[in-house]
Amino acid sequence: MNKITAREKLLKAAGELFYNNGITATGIDSVINRAGVAKMSLYNNFKSKSDLVAAYIDARHQEWLDLYAIRSANLANGWERVLAIFDAYQDHAEFDYQNGFRGCGLLNAAAEMPANSIEREAVNRHKQEVRAIVHQQLSELPFTDDSPAHLTQLTEHICFLLEGAISLAGLSKDTGAITRARTMADQLIEQAL
Repeated sequence: MNKITAREKLLKAAGELFYNNGITATGIDSVINRAGVAKMSLYNNFKSKSDLVAAYIDARHQEWLDLYAIRSANLANGWERVLAIFDAYQDHAEFDYQNGFRGCGLLNAAAEMPANSIEREAVNRHKQEVRAIVHQQLSELPFTDDSPAHLTQLTEHICFLLEGAISLAGLSKDTGAITRARTMADQLIEQAL
């Protein structure tokens, strides 16, 4: 039986509180209390709240990558794997959040951070990795127009659909927006073939 470490408890508690209440509104004492650990455990594992936030962003990124890996594991082609990106976001949106789905946890975190902060850059790296996945999967398909410009434009359209759907789903508490965006992405790909 694996024992849950203090670091894991702190990250889980921080993830729940940061997502549900916001990073700025969540104090260190709240994280410690929710995790059920001693205060020194926090400082033994994280240099500062900023370090804890960075770990939260990394964990959230990995959580999505894991969902995508599950969704895309046995799919036949890039078309299906692009649509699996939407499915992974849908899975994330349908977690049992305490206060319901509030949109992308990483974008929510970035909105609270100062411009040019390391936290915002970490969120941007996640979004760029998702974009790279979309681009890579689309590049495997035999489009009528196989020019790099067309591939770049189609990648951008799909990423805009994805990010727009996540934002709208979070604001309106309508996770069906992700499903509708998936359908639009499917149609865009079909029209380009």
